[in-house]
Amino acid sequence: MQKVLLFNPRSANSKYRVPNSILQVGASIYGQRDFVLVDGNLEADPWATIAGHLATGGFGYFGCTVMPGPQLKQAIPLTKRIKQQFPDIVTIWGGYFASNQYPVVMESGYVDFVVYGPGDHAFPALLQALDTGSPYEFIPNLVWKTPEGVVIKNSKEALIDPDTLPSLPYDVLDRFYPMQRYLSPTFLGRRTLAYHSSMGCPFKCSFCAVVPIFEARWRGKSAQGMYRDILYIKEKWGADSIEFHDNNFFVSEKRVREFSELMLNENMRWWGEGRIDTIDQFSDDTLALMRRAGCRMIFFGAETGNDELLKQMDKGGKQTGEQIQRFAARMKQFDIIPEYSFVLGLPADSPEQVWAQIEADIAFIKKIKTINPDTEIIIYVYSPVPTEGSELYERITRAGFSFPRTLDEWLSPQWESFDLRRNPLTPWLTPAMINRIRNFETVLNARFPTVSDRKLTQLQRRAISALAGLRYRFDFFHFPYEIKVLQKFWLRYRQPEWEGM
Repeated sequence: MQKVLLFNPRSANSKYRVPNSILQVGASIYGQRDFVLVDGNLEADPWATIAGHLATGGFGYFGCTVMPGPQLKQAIPLTKRIKQQFPDIVTIWGGYFASNQYPVVMESGYVDFVVYGPGDHAFPALLQALDTGSPYEFIPNLVWKTPEGVVIKNSKEALIDPDTLPSLPYDVLDRFYPMQRYLSPTFLGRRTLAYHSSMGCPFKCSFCAVVPIFEARWRGKSAQGMYRDILYIKEKWGADSIEFHDNNFFVSEKRVREFSELMLNENMRWWGEGRIDTIDQFSDDTLALMRRAGCRMIFFGAETGNDELLKQMDKGGKQTGEQIQRFAARMKQFDIIPEYSFVLGLPADSPEQVWAQIEADIAFIKKIKTINPDTEIIIYVYSPVPTEGSELYERITRAGFSFPRTLDEWLSPQWESFDLRRNPLTPWLTPAMINRIRNFETVLNARFPTVSDRKLTQLQRRAISALAGLRYRFDFFHFPYEIKVLQKFWLRYRQPEWEGM
């Protein structure tokens, strides 16, 4: 039986994180066939390691998980090189980029299959079919290409109950790369574990890359299952804090309560992502329990204070500007830091309307900071995702936006920045608009330095905050060079959705 090489490309994060996605793939074939793990974050020369393995013979498959942005810089050239030098190796991609952009991936000529969404069943089923020459045309969650060049996407599988899946093979990873290297110091603790406890999200936000894949479906591991995994890693490798990288960790109040009760005596701080309109329905007792159990900060997609835009974003029809403000105050009562992300620069019917909404969002953000100064603010410039059929997607298509037509185009610096929501490449935003957003972000982050930057001293915090004070108060954001100079040496604000803590 041919062996499998599983590759996790280098991410944007300067700190190492447990490669949960590639471990999930490894878990699906653990005990069935031999596989090796290669982590691009920990390899000085990933190609040398990959080629060294493949040159030994016995390998038949190369599996690669691909997120948008920096991971493409390794995934694309390395996969192309494998196909050139080891043409018999079957190349299989998965992950958010491969799933959302599968047509261009399959047209590249060097990716043979895409696993669309969860691959717990699809990946081993595909390997078995290829080993035996059996048909794979009806394997759910699989994208393939006919001999005539037609790209076929098979049906979607119902979401699997995570408690029925095997545990991630942390011990296997530890043989290739010491687990201690993945437990990095963060705002939360000295050895922070990155953990994923659920699949999907039950909502259909029209700007979210999760929606086309999961279509408002969500399944979560039980509280007991999470606790068992976390306790194992705590006891064996000394983890003292947790980042939950679920798309939506707080879907079920019952699950969160059960988990919090289990964690009460573990002395571990944790962070996760949730929705304001969901957690606002949690009881005060649950929120207090979460805090006692170690919940220190929660990331929320606030997006905008404009109720009409929130509806256009399909924020469930529940979240409002008034609720966003009230909820920030409520979180302060429980000493849980709300981390609000805002998406600025959405399309409108005229440049004047785009400008007006940018200014309205800036004013709204300042209002949030007045209500609860501890609120962390993350600013993104709107980057379209292929949520076909949504009002927002139809609007951006009419405005002339389109995605790259080849994989090589995705390697350009501007498209990498696009995927990180730093450069929108959208025709309705002018350079002056982008500068206004970025300059405001610079002043805001200086006026309120993030608590997650562990390197800043109290003196540095006070100095940079005072320097930005007048600019922030009088909305004077032009050319904040003096702040950028200090930020270059002192403060590097993070983007939690792709950096973590």
